[in-house]
Amino acid sequence: MLDVAVDEARKGLSEGGIPIGAALFSRDGVLLGSGHNRRVQDDDPSVHGETDAFRAAGRQRNYRSTIMVTTLSPCWYCSGLVRQFNIGAVVVGEAKTFSGGHDWLAENGVEVTVLEDERCIQMMTDFIAERPELWLEDIGE
Repeated sequence: MLDVAVDEARKGLSEGGIPIGAALFSRDGVLLGSGHNRRVQDDDPSVHGETDAFRAAGRQRNYRSTIMVTTLSPCWYCSGLVRQFNIGAVVVGEAKTFSGGHDWLAENGVEVTVLEDERCIQMMTDFIAERPELWLEDIGE
């Protein structure tokens, strides 16, 4: 499942954006939707990887049995999305370069798995070094 999110992150990077990808899956592993951070490409600060994947998945009757997979620890905005719609599980590619709300999600009953995947760590480390101004804008600093 993480491979889908990593592919999305790479797509975003190739488009000149921030390399954060995400995908929403059913519990049985069916891909419902995937997306990537498109804040730069669309000039829209609300299009994070998780929100893009969520929108691509379309309406679901119930989100409790879904899994949000993301290359980076979800920010507070995306963590709020997970809580608002009661998404049952979150798989985080890495939380070394940025630690968002995944601990809060776990404290509130979301099943959280942090993988510390080397591909995700390297992609964000390289991006932050190459585009620090864009990264700081993305995280609100």
